[in-house]
Amino acid sequence: MRSYRRFAVVSLGALAVAIGGCQGYVKKADFDSTVNELRASDQRQQQQIDSLSQQMQQRFAAYDAKIAQMQGRVRVDAISHFAFDKADLRDEDKPLLDDFAKVIAGNYPQAMVTVEGFADAAGSSPYNLRLGRARAQAVRDYLVNTGGLAADHVRVVSYGKAENRQVLKGKWGDGAEANRRVTLVVDFAGTQAAPSNG
Repeated sequence: MRSYRRFAVVSLGALAVAIGGCQGYVKKADFDSTVNELRASDQRQQQQIDSLSQQMQQRFAAYDAKIAQMQGRVRVDAISHFAFDKADLRDEDKPLLDDFAKVIAGNYPQAMVTVEGFADAAGSSPYNLRLGRARAQAVRDYLVNTGGLAADHVRVVSYGKAENRQVLKGKWGDGAEANRRVTLVVDFAGTQAAPSNG
């Protein structure tokens, strides 16, 4: 009798676990539907990135800027360069920043932009992280205050003198302007705004 009770208790326990476990299963149709929605969303986002990349290529053909599309993001490289040990934005870099802001604000108001700051190889790593951040902040402030981008959609990051991010490895001073730069990365384009009829 005892073994029968033990068997009955174990069997009921197993049945309860099996029934409880079934509640966590997803129906194949629901799973397939969710996967299809995610794929469609990814396709829409990729189309937005493709469109943004094309607009940037056309708009910045006159500038010495490189546009690269990578892993769902668009990078505008080498757009601002700085004097040695300085974080002041140069006048000659402002037209490109103006055009960048026009493309983003006018067509992709939901876009998330990261401004990346860099430094050359001179000085300590902590100092160059601060200098790279100051350079990125100068560009961010210009994009927000002059270009009209939403402040909460533009963030800054500094790579300082990180060796794996230097254009000219180990160079500093004259001739190393390529290391003292800011680049712009559109991390998320969002939905393209409808063209205005005015």
